[in-house]
Amino acid sequence: MPVAQELPPPAAATVDKSGERVRAMFGEIAGRYDFLNHLLSGGIDKYWRWRTVRLAPVVGTAPILDLCTGTGDLAIAYQRAGRGKTPVVGADFCHPMLVIGRQKGAKLSGLRPAFVEADAQKLPFPDDHFQIVSVAFGLRNVADTDRGLREMTRVCRPGGKVAVLEFSMPTFPPARAVYGWYFRNVLPRIGQLLARNQRDAYNYLPASVGEFPMGEALAQRMRAAGLREVRFHPLTFGVATLYIGEK
Repeated sequence: MPVAQELPPPAAATVDKSGERVRAMFGEIAGRYDFLNHLLSGGIDKYWRWRTVRLAPVVGTAPILDLCTGTGDLAIAYQRAGRGKTPVVGADFCHPMLVIGRQKGAKLSGLRPAFVEADAQKLPFPDDHFQIVSVAFGLRNVADTDRGLREMTRVCRPGGKVAVLEFSMPTFPPARAVYGWYFRNVLPRIGQLLARNQRDAYNYLPASVGEFPMGEALAQRMRAAGLREVRFHPLTFGVATLYIGEK
């Protein structure tokens, strides 16, 4: 395993990502979370998870961890990919999200995902345990990105994969301009109108994405956490990016 590298600290964040605030914010929108995700992305979020499962595939029956699992969509995608024979754990520190995830998981056949309440910065799992450790649209909500990546690496087996699916901004200027306008102006208004929450969850979204490292910057942080062969795959013109590293 490569020796972890020291990185300079990231620029000071202006978005409040304290655990208390993030937990309360997602708890408020839990009941509308799936509906709004599919609506505001035009359903493309399902394709992004499909790609994640194929680019970081299930191998055998060693367990899989989906971190910041929310309502469990990626955990369920991995459960289906493993044909109900591979143990999958979905972990999140927001209880209302996990309640919905458990309800969805109960409808599945075969071995169902286990949903565990846990903080991404201090995971209650042993070292070298999971063949895949994934996170979809959740790493940017972790107060300390590097600590979250180190924990993901710690619980991943040697030779296993760490997969990070996250929002990003297109690099092609016309696409970046159009998407940036939608992301900053249209999406927050629709999201806030429909979610009806008190903590501005859909204003938080573009602000948190804007502060989060993208492309090579995040790949470098994954290498510093102890991962190798880190590659990133822009999806849908760069609206999202999938990062995969090996322990």
